[in-house]
Amino acid sequence: MTGRAASESAVDIAIVGGGMVGVSLALLLSHLRLGWRIRIIESFPLQSNAALPPSFDGRSTALSHSSREIFELLGLWQSLDEGLTEIRQVHVSDRGHFGRTRLTAAEQNLPALGYVVENRQLGDVLMAALQRAPDVELTAPAQVAAVSPSSGGMQLQVSSDGTDAVEMISADLLVVADGAQSQTRQRLAIDSRCKDYGQAAVVANIGLQLDHGGIAYERFTDLGPMAMLPLQPMAGEHRCAMVWTMPPEQAAELLAADEAEFLARLQQRFGYRLGPFVRVGSRQVYPLSLITSEEQVRRHLVVVGNAAHSLHPVAGQGFNLALRDVAVLAETLGEAAENHQTPGELSVLQQYLQRQQLDQQQTILLSDLLPRVFGMHSIPMALLRNTGLLALDTVPLLRHQFTRLGMGLETRGTPMLGTVLGNTNGG
Repeated sequence: MTGRAASESAVDIAIVGGGMVGVSLALLLSHLRLGWRIRIIESFPLQSNAALPPSFDGRSTALSHSSREIFELLGLWQSLDEGLTEIRQVHVSDRGHFGRTRLTAAEQNLPALGYVVENRQLGDVLMAALQRAPDVELTAPAQVAAVSPSSGGMQLQVSSDGTDAVEMISADLLVVADGAQSQTRQRLAIDSRCKDYGQAAVVANIGLQLDHGGIAYERFTDLGPMAMLPLQPMAGEHRCAMVWTMPPEQAAELLAADEAEFLARLQQRFGYRLGPFVRVGSRQVYPLSLITSEEQVRRHLVVVGNAAHSLHPVAGQGFNLALRDVAVLAETLGEAAENHQTPGELSVLQQYLQRQQLDQQQTILLSDLLPRVFGMHSIPMALLRNTGLLALDTVPLLRHQFTRLGMGLETRGTPMLGTVLGNTNGG
């Protein structure tokens, strides 16, 4: 392209955002084999030898059992399995109080409650699968300079980085998946609600002296919730992924602290269930807020992923909910195609949202409620929440229902991928 005149192209589905959610959706849509022309537009380079976008950074993701079902359907689980760490038990405790509970995979008759994968490993698997999808075209790095409704869909003006090339893309359905601070959502004048938690998450990998034994720890401290997720060993050293939420001032102090001071303060708050901590990897800090889009669907438009709902990390539900969203979206679009409806029809997109409404509401409520309840330090509230933890630990039915909720099995709006996606071949 010379860039002097804009080229024009038409696709059935355009996805703005090539992170974990956007790529997963493209693969689910491709898996349907309905002949759709699918385009991903991503602002970061996505070549294998380039730096991956923020969605594929040095953090780790806890995959729920529902996410395993989706990746199994796509034929990707075996590739992921090599880098996964099983969560066979979850230990929940409230520092300085008596309440605690243990959730086990054995009690659920499952091999694991969840799985921890490093984002770069997940990114490598997703990008390799994307290169094998013949109906998905990737435009990266590129920017969406403008977006507007047209008579039969959505019109995007896309400029490729490093060149003066401009492409006008018309799409029957535009999927907005470019993150919590989505510029595409803003360009479409879709408002969002933001609840600032007044906290930041300190994220790092921690070297351990002892084997974690496949146990994930959720510990509520005076500074904020702390999660320690089991990782595979590296160079013979046991490891876990730490997510520790706290006020931003303390987060800045810990970011600047030397390794010995950081490990000492971590050990003081967490204790010795994993033995002495021996190393901390690269530390990153992220501000925490609950961001929800005021609208998720319009005619020819759907908002997904963090652009639709960006959650507190305490319950590890953000990506798992987003993956269930796009799986149900793909299934709904596939069913509509069987009824000779197009992807951008408003009634189709409203049906998707109705299917996922309960899952979204309950998962967002859980992720919002936990840090608030465990952040209250009054004696009555401490007594109430620790009594609740003891009830979970002693009443099997409560524990069973709570565990299924965390695994994404209790709130999903439809039997996962039952009729359309599950009956296709390939992946």
